[in-house]
Amino acid sequence: MSSTALALGTLTGGLVALPSVYRPQADTHLLAEALAHEELGPLTSVLEIGTGTGALALHAARRGAAVTAVDVSWPAVASARMNALIQRLPLRVLHGDFKARTVGRRFDLIMANPPYVPAPGLALPTRGPQRAWDAGPDGRLVIDRICATASALLRPGGALLMVHSGMCGAEETVDRLAGAGLSAQVTAKASVPWGPVLRSRRIWLERQGLASGAEDREELVVIRAQNL
Repeated sequence: MSSTALALGTLTGGLVALPSVYRPQADTHLLAEALAHEELGPLTSVLEIGTGTGALALHAARRGAAVTAVDVSWPAVASARMNALIQRLPLRVLHGDFKARTVGRRFDLIMANPPYVPAPGLALPTRGPQRAWDAGPDGRLVIDRICATASALLRPGGALLMVHSGMCGAEETVDRLAGAGLSAQVTAKASVPWGPVLRSRRIWLERQGLASGAEDREELVVIRAQNL
């Protein structure tokens, strides 16, 4: 196990997660590995979009960064605030839409583990644990908003780190970020077994052309985009 995984494991081991709050999983760990390659310090301003328990935000705060975490879920906000108190780490946690809560601000680094699981609904859910993963028929309802907003939220030279399923189209994410004036590329990948949500939607995913009957593993990707 890498030192980064050990550090994140220590940080997430005693985290509070209220009901419906997304607990750190494989995508969290993959994003943490990517974060380990970023320079952080007291002058680094970090934004985490969709903080959940605050695991990654606290990981960045532990390294000295000034971190703002945003989530649309009140249970997630409460969980992250409690975990910051337990860890005795400075963390600003805001409730609401990330774009609305960051008006006029720019950051050196943005981290995002957005909802990205393809779902039959045309709109994002407004309650329940599915808020952490359901993201419309192609899984891109939140990803595309981040792509469109990232350049305005990043300082010159700042970077976005975003993790999502390869099922959503990593190339499309790279193209959208490039179209917004950022230099983007896939910097990490991981293959993980399908979780219960994907397994429960197998027939629908196959009908949408997003999966085949033989698939039982999901590719996760981390995309890094830099503001030029």
